[in-house]
Amino acid sequence: MAPALIAAVLAGQAAMAQPAPAPVTVELSAAQVLDLASAKGESGDIAGAITLFAALAKDPDVDIRSEARFRHGRLLEGQRRYADAAVLYRAILDERPDAQRVRLQLAQALLLAGREGQAAQTLRQAQAAGLPPDITRIVAQFQSALRAMAPVGGSLEVALAPASNINRAPRGATLDTIIAPLQLSEDGQAQSGLGVKLAGQGYVRLPVAPRLRWTARASGQGFLYGKDQFNDIAASLETGLEWSLGRSRLQPGLGHTRRWFGGRPFTIANTASLSWLRPIGKRTQLDVSASAGHNDFQQNDLQDGAAIDLGVALERAFDARSGGRISLSAQRLAARDPGYASVGGGVNLLYYREVGRSTLFLSGGVSHLGGDDRLFLFPRRRIEWLVRTAAGITLRQVQVRGFSPVIRISQERNFSTVGLFDFARTGVDVGITRAF
Repeated sequence: MAPALIAAVLAGQAAMAQPAPAPVTVELSAAQVLDLASAKGESGDIAGAITLFAALAKDPDVDIRSEARFRHGRLLEGQRRYADAAVLYRAILDERPDAQRVRLQLAQALLLAGREGQAAQTLRQAQAAGLPPDITRIVAQFQSALRAMAPVGGSLEVALAPASNINRAPRGATLDTIIAPLQLSEDGQAQSGLGVKLAGQGYVRLPVAPRLRWTARASGQGFLYGKDQFNDIAASLETGLEWSLGRSRLQPGLGHTRRWFGGRPFTIANTASLSWLRPIGKRTQLDVSASAGHNDFQQNDLQDGAAIDLGVALERAFDARSGGRISLSAQRLAARDPGYASVGGGVNLLYYREVGRSTLFLSGGVSHLGGDDRLFLFPRRRIEWLVRTAAGITLRQVQVRGFSPVIRISQERNFSTVGLFDFARTGVDVGITRAF
């Protein structure tokens, strides 16, 4: 064997006999990982960047968690995943409610996700808490965008809905009439049950002129029970225009609603509406609405007639984490039989507050109804007072593909001079909700 070849073989054997070098471990600080994640995002490695940001969101240092979520959110906005970005900004605010720049970023993400109402509410909360002078101009730009954009979006809620009185029926087995006590069938008496609630809506707003948008909305809600005769389903289609007049917005529209009860057609309603929306100062928004239409009751023609509704609502942000709403309403229902015709009105209150990574809400309302005349079988004209209360919580700390758990408890008590309409009801909704 040639000397050169022998030397090469011996050198190779010596190298093989030496132990392999130990792997080199490089420890990076959280700040360096943040920079690495950002660099991956800028270079197009979106999956790698998201993996690093998600890991940093669990860092024990709140500054690192917040910065990681913020950069993650901006990355998702670049991918047009605005609703997912909004979830991250909300997580920052849960821990740092005074981070007003993040709140403004949340308002922008909500706006781009098509959730205009939530964007406006978030902006009012930011203004209620006070904004640095240097970002006043940004707020004005957001307000302009809220009046000019054409979002597409919607919401979905699925819940188990047990209730003590699913058919809102009187508690007794008999009713007093001018002839004799009337025996109610089993289905006509109060029934408790476990149901499934399905509710959702979708909408689109398309520009047709610099200050004019065409709008369309489809919505539906259903309560489905094991006893099919108590299923209650409603669906609506609405279309109209949104006309921006300075800071105000005028919305004329047309609507069509159908309702089914027990699998049978119940009502068909066609309406024309007009609403006026206007901010008042930095924290408050005024909403005035009116509608007129016709109700066609499919199972009782004597209830058919015109309907007029008027409403005024005032919403205000108290501070960066709480707000409320008060609304007044009035209704006039005409009917072929004066016993079914009525005049009514009411007041409703809503209060919400963010506590940690949850949102608590309380609501209550009282409404009054007076019939034009008594119904044939009953000795007294229909006069009612309906009291409603509700409390609930949305748990944002639990997120599954943008869905969050929601728990709602409600109580209704209707005091009526006509026993058929005198009822009490307690209900609970336990489900998941998401706006998109």
